[in-house]
Amino acid sequence: MGYLYRCIGLFILSAGVILSFFLPLIFPQDNTGFPLPLIYFAYYSFLTSSLIGYFINYRQTLLNADQKGYVVAAYFQTANIVKTIIQMISAYYTGNYYIWVIIEFLFGINFAIILNWKINETYPWLKTRIKEGHKLLKQYPDVITKTKQLFIHKLAGSICLQSYNIIIYGVASLSMVAMYGNYTLIIGKIIGLINTVLGSSNASVGNLAAQGNVQRTRDIYWEMAGFTSFIGGIVLYGLVEFSTPFIGLWVGTEFELALWMIIPYFIKIYCDFTTTNLNTFLFAHGLFYDVWAPFVESVICLGISIGAGIKWGLFGVLLGSMTSNLIINVGWKSYFLFSKGLRLPWMKFWLFYGKYIVVQISAIIAMRILFHGQLFSTNSNFIQLAISSVLLILIYTVSTGIILISLDPGLRNFLIHIRSHFSHKASVA
Repeated sequence: MGYLYRCIGLFILSAGVILSFFLPLIFPQDNTGFPLPLIYFAYYSFLTSSLIGYFINYRQTLLNADQKGYVVAAYFQTANIVKTIIQMISAYYTGNYYIWVIIEFLFGINFAIILNWKINETYPWLKTRIKEGHKLLKQYPDVITKTKQLFIHKLAGSICLQSYNIIIYGVASLSMVAMYGNYTLIIGKIIGLINTVLGSSNASVGNLAAQGNVQRTRDIYWEMAGFTSFIGGIVLYGLVEFSTPFIGLWVGTEFELALWMIIPYFIKIYCDFTTTNLNTFLFAHGLFYDVWAPFVESVICLGISIGAGIKWGLFGVLLGSMTSNLIINVGWKSYFLFSKGLRLPWMKFWLFYGKYIVVQISAIIAMRILFHGQLFSTNSNFIQLAISSVLLILIYTVSTGIILISLDPGLRNFLIHIRSHFSHKASVA
């Protein structure tokens, strides 16, 4: 793995250096207002930080496989919180972009040092000899095959993901990039925290699939699908109802985006909770050989984003992302998993998620009709907004929870297992 990560890291380094030659064309001085040395400084700092994961932090994959991903999450989240606080203080008192980037870079290095120290402490027997990686690949040819397939999936996905801001900048304006960035910054942190919790089950699912118990694997899939879909609905309601008021209080109402303009992004996030569960089971079954899918996704995403973006601006760009996500990540991946992995009729997938979509969308519409604007306004303060959000999300969670628990045995079984687990922990304590 160390050898493969180093090869991929060298490829990214080469591609990054080549791309840097075009930065003056991507960020012309007349439009950005930032000096070119600052752009290059930030670019190479972020490039170096990303390469740390390939040359140094690759050993953290063992923690994930060993169901100790919480170790990575604990150190990463702690470092990220400290880094963000220091950057906020620096930005407020100095307003210096170089200092902000330096802090970002230094914390990336410090995180790598601390993480590797923890890995050495947890696995003192783990002595990596990267030079032997090329020889060992001949003994395990399946590793290189799976790695190539996964690399294609990740690369194509990154092309689409990293193109959004450039496309928005091209079809709209730099200010629209900043407005959209405010939403993605806050929402990304929330989604990342939730995914850290949900991702802790990946190794367990992989172990379950390796045992070959098909019926047990199916049962666990329906339980996890019910829970992730339930959480996805709560997140979707929270974003629809509270993201814009929060942005208004945080950076000003002039940076708020209309709901219709940002709604494709919210729908994509809701779909991401579905695809998170699909990806977990696809990975567990080793189903990566559909290497055409990410390229088709990129073509659909970029094609619609550029075409619709020229006509409708930000909404059109996000519409491309949402459409490609629905067609490939939801449509194709669900068919791929159900036909090759779970070996179930594909219609069961749509019947299952159909009832969740109907219940959750109906609840969101009802909540907005009954409560929108009554418990808070964009002129309130953060405390009032926090109280309102807790109350309304609680009402939404309880109401949809009661309905979905009665409709879905998978969600019921998941909650029963969770209760049994904590009851056992309490009795042992």
